[in-house]
Amino acid sequence: MQAGNAIYETIADLPPVVPVFPLPGALLLPRTQLPLNIFEPRYIAMIDAALSGNRLIGMVQPKDDHASGGTSPAPLSEVGCVGRLTSFQETGDGRYLITLQGVSRFTISRELEAITAFRQIECDFAPFAADLKCGMGEEDVDRSGLLKTLRSYLDANNLEADWKSVSEADTEVLVNALCMMCPYGPQEKQALLEARDLKTRAETLIAITEMDIAKSQSDGGTTLQ
Repeated sequence: MQAGNAIYETIADLPPVVPVFPLPGALLLPRTQLPLNIFEPRYIAMIDAALSGNRLIGMVQPKDDHASGGTSPAPLSEVGCVGRLTSFQETGDGRYLITLQGVSRFTISRELEAITAFRQIECDFAPFAADLKCGMGEEDVDRSGLLKTLRSYLDANNLEADWKSVSEADTEVLVNALCMMCPYGPQEKQALLEARDLKTRAETLIAITEMDIAKSQSDGGTTLQ
């Protein structure tokens, strides 16, 4: 697959160690784009290091059972996704506006001892080698069922969609874009990230959405935040 100017044909093209950006509720999937506003000094340092290196950054959610307010770093979820920094803008007030393009998911082998302001992990891409193959598993996705559920969700929340763009989108692009746009919580987004293949991800999204629609209807209103 290609991300920006780089081509990743196999997992051998990916480094064993990447800097990690722990961010609750953030979902990055292969061949999707995630815009980020970077302002903390340690993550400014992370962007500077990425720009001078291979431009790869791992997005990982902290575990949801971590107690906030402690001094120790939050434990990380076992699965994340590495993205290539394909665009950045300096704002003039010390921030970066960046875009990451998803490349491949990984499992965390271990976290390295802190030698930088930002955290770094040793990761294993082998379980998700198929992420580098564009369109992998599209033929197994129940696209009509996904679109039916999308329409039900939009109707329940009085929302509209650009159905022409939806109909023209490749199935992989459609599934992953809907997963990234869905306004669900960290647990649901982690489940979408960890789905073993595109078919399972689409089925997981359908199930989560149908449960939310049913809860919304029983409560007499929208439940999404």
